[in-house]
Amino acid sequence: MSHLHDLLAGLPGPDQAAGAAVRARATDILRPAGALARLDDLAAWVAEWQGTPTPAVRRPAALIFAADHGVAAAGVSAYPTEVTAAMLAAYEARRSTITAFAAVAGATVRAVDVGVGRPTADFRVEAALSPERLGDCVEAGVAAVEALDADLLVLGEMGIGNTTTSGAVASVLLGRPIGETTGTGAGLDPAGLDRKRSAVKRAIEINKPDPKDPLDVLAKIGGFDIAALAGVFIGGAAYDIPVVVDGVISATAALAAERLCPGARNCMIASHISEEPASRLILDALNLSPVLHAQMRLGEGTGAVAVLPLIDMALSVYRELMTFEDIGM
Repeated sequence: MSHLHDLLAGLPGPDQAAGAAVRARATDILRPAGALARLDDLAAWVAEWQGTPTPAVRRPAALIFAADHGVAAAGVSAYPTEVTAAMLAAYEARRSTITAFAAVAGATVRAVDVGVGRPTADFRVEAALSPERLGDCVEAGVAAVEALDADLLVLGEMGIGNTTTSGAVASVLLGRPIGETTGTGAGLDPAGLDRKRSAVKRAIEINKPDPKDPLDVLAKIGGFDIAALAGVFIGGAAYDIPVVVDGVISATAALAAERLCPGARNCMIASHISEEPASRLILDALNLSPVLHAQMRLGEGTGAVAVLPLIDMALSVYRELMTFEDIGM
């Protein structure tokens, strides 16, 4: 992962002056000070990562990483593994929830296959990924950022069983009990939830991931999709592209990215709170405050894309509104 280490060597960081200019203009726009609250924060955040006091999002792009998970064999999902491939086909045919949302928001959608039909190992028995495969997935995430002509990214994923892997990763990285990080996912019944939590418990006991080494955690109990998403977050920070975090899988990857590369979280905004229990814990650990509270738990990047119109509205204020100075006050 030499390319990754090169990126980690010196992240540029946000342009604080651009953000300060937007915040200063917010106090002079023809309206009560602070009237738009979080929308002002969104505008300043985009300005910092675009490096301009007149930010605009004109080329938003959604990236979805799809992969299968060996632990699905333990009956940890309410749906069969074949759904992963079916959903990937739906993305490509533009017949999915995320593509419908993206069409309204004016975003492109790219679905990336990082392991559909080629699942990770069952982490109840052995490490989920080899170090080499982990490196390939992280690099795939970074490469996806490099290949896009985008000025804002939203991230999503698809993979039956991936709230099991995210629950495991979150439990270890946060040092929290499994019951606080692993929920019902796409709709498990109580017996299914017991199987899911038992699988996570066994995976951690068998593999003994090192909580101080996020790469070790991702390799032993992670997934192809989480690793690739972590690469995107690092790539976004490296290439000055703001990134919108989606649900719990995306948030888990964001946490791993921040542990790998302290400061990567600065390029992130949290779109919403997932119904999965780890979501709030992870966002608190990253000091990210969600924009939406809509009881969403779909994944795919849907929550992240849903925030795009709000970001557009926030930025339009700075391009179009008059100021008190303009009217001589």
